[in-house]
Amino acid sequence: MQSFRSEIENPIVERDIIDLEKKISLFYEGKIDEARFRSLRLARGVYGQRQFGVQMIRIKLPYGKLTSEQLHRIANVSDEYSRGRLHITTRQDIQIHHVSLDRTPELWAELEKDDITLREACGNAVRNVTASETAGIDKDEPFDVSPYAHAVFEFFLRNPICQELGRKFKISFSGTDKDTALSFMHDLGFIAKIKNGEVGFKIMIGGGLGSQARLADVLSEFVAADKIIPITEAVLRVFDRFGERSKRAKARLKFLIKDIGLNAFIKLVEEEEKALSVTSLPIDTINFDTDIDLSHVKIPSVTIEDIKAYNLWKSTNVIEQKQEGLSAIGIKVHLGDFYTDKARILADLVKKYAGNEIRLSLRQNILIRHVKNELLPFFYVELQKLGFDDAGYESTIDITSCPGTDTCNLGIASSTGISAELEKVLKNEFPQYANNKDITIKISGCMNSCGQHTMAHIGFQGMSIKSGNYIAPALQVLLGGSVLGNGAGRIADKVLKIPSKRGPQALRTILNDYESNVNEGESFINYYDRKGEKYFYDLLKPLSNTTNLEQSDFIDWGSNEAYEKAVGVGECAGVVIDLIATLLFESEEKLENASESLKLNQFSDSVYYAYSSIVNTAKALLISEEKQTNTHVGIISQFEEVFTSKIELDVPFSEFVYQIKNNEPTLEFAQKYLMDAQLFYKKVATYRTNSIGDEK
Repeated sequence: MQSFRSEIENPIVERDIIDLEKKISLFYEGKIDEARFRSLRLARGVYGQRQFGVQMIRIKLPYGKLTSEQLHRIANVSDEYSRGRLHITTRQDIQIHHVSLDRTPELWAELEKDDITLREACGNAVRNVTASETAGIDKDEPFDVSPYAHAVFEFFLRNPICQELGRKFKISFSGTDKDTALSFMHDLGFIAKIKNGEVGFKIMIGGGLGSQARLADVLSEFVAADKIIPITEAVLRVFDRFGERSKRAKARLKFLIKDIGLNAFIKLVEEEEKALSVTSLPIDTINFDTDIDLSHVKIPSVTIEDIKAYNLWKSTNVIEQKQEGLSAIGIKVHLGDFYTDKARILADLVKKYAGNEIRLSLRQNILIRHVKNELLPFFYVELQKLGFDDAGYESTIDITSCPGTDTCNLGIASSTGISAELEKVLKNEFPQYANNKDITIKISGCMNSCGQHTMAHIGFQGMSIKSGNYIAPALQVLLGGSVLGNGAGRIADKVLKIPSKRGPQALRTILNDYESNVNEGESFINYYDRKGEKYFYDLLKPLSNTTNLEQSDFIDWGSNEAYEKAVGVGECAGVVIDLIATLLFESEEKLENASESLKLNQFSDSVYYAYSSIVNTAKALLISEEKQTNTHVGIISQFEEVFTSKIELDVPFSEFVYQIKNNEPTLEFAQKYLMDAQLFYKKVATYRTNSIGDEK
């Protein structure tokens, strides 16, 4: 495992990978407890699978952008360390499965050779920054949001303020008011705007799906572009300090805003201004993307055998770009799964005949950008050879689905299996929906909504259902979700639960009723509102009867064995309860990081590492006294209450800690705060040692 070290050019990345390698060894030696190690590996994109002893690796791809070289690299890594299958997620990442934990540092090092990271792809950190896949080519966009998404990704990667949040934090950038990056379901969502000639964004805050979906609030109707990183930093600092940490179900930002109110939250954000690392950060867009030169690309001669099929494909899968003479080609990727042999051929195609760039979409598809219009017949023929010519890109027949019980610990019922069956129904019985982009169908294997079923026009959620003494796989049917645009959205209604094997009939029933009763020009949402939830409950009620189940109903889609509900422990945003010794060990590491940042003149980072060490150390003592440690704010107030007479400080503990928000991150303050944190740690370590001695 040592061979990769000399091949990594970035010393920060090298140190990170070596640290993962060391922590794996310490875990095997029993020197790091399993819960703490889980938190560490998740922050490095390493996620435990449903299958014992193997890991899912999530590759973080900001706004879904990939070059030919990067796609080749990922394909090579998948072949070497996995099974040659690539899975596109609804957050524009790529996942590979069945990887040995021992090999993850080496795998990561291989990816970094083409500037691809795993860092913070999972865990309680800022996740992949997503964006409209048509950003930069959309005729309706006021400007390209890609450089802004990239700047946010870079600024918060490894940033100490967001390494150990209470839960995951999601950010998106929509290029137009159509809100194709779904700002209303994000912790922070940015929508491109121009006001009085100035580039900026509308900001949405506190949205989220899952079991308790919440639509985002408007944080600001317009913020200049140079302010988006300072605002994001302030929001993260408040979330880190006030966010819930012990009760997983209450730990997302949406719950904090709901509990204290939007105005109170905004006030806390404003109070962070003095302590921010930057108060204005202009983002370079001029040098972000150079003009695409396709003058060298020759037009191969091809013959289209089925003109009707080609024209259908062209009408559903080709998007005219704002760049004259160019188009983008959408590839419908079934279940988001494709294989490395096809990935390599695709990578070569986009390098030789297009702009050497693809974008992954939030609906698990691929968008080839910068294709000469004259090359569309050629690309159709070449994609046909790969099986990538299915019509209906991002249409009704293009169903979104999470992996569900295939690999995920939280999966309750198969989502990929029912997705395949529903696509068969659509393709064979409702082919006209290849051209319909008004209705979306999304499926998740559990309540967490990784397949985004709670915002779909027609959604299905994996569940279980009882019939006598037996349990069968089931689906919750949801209707009426939608993207309304400009930050507005709708959460779908939970209509009723049916056995999973009746999912295809439920879809037939809904679409047949829609076609029979829809008014001319009426959208699915308006049709649903006109009929009402009760109407659809009555329409589908016969399918929910569990007294007449057959033997096949007790076998899930894609399986030959009797269904068994087996839900594991979710990892991706799980809250970790730490051992005291581990916490104190981490406090030492944070102090080392603070010292290292100070040497590099990274004063804001140093201050935040010192703050994290102080809170972490206080938390360790509170746990030893069996006190609650739900939030940073709670830790600070409780420590002051319990330990004021036991740990001697010159000022009250809260005043001692909150120097962080009352001082600018200068060299002088960073030095002082680090010295304070180091002294505090020594006092606590001495107290802890004496306490253990007394107990003996």
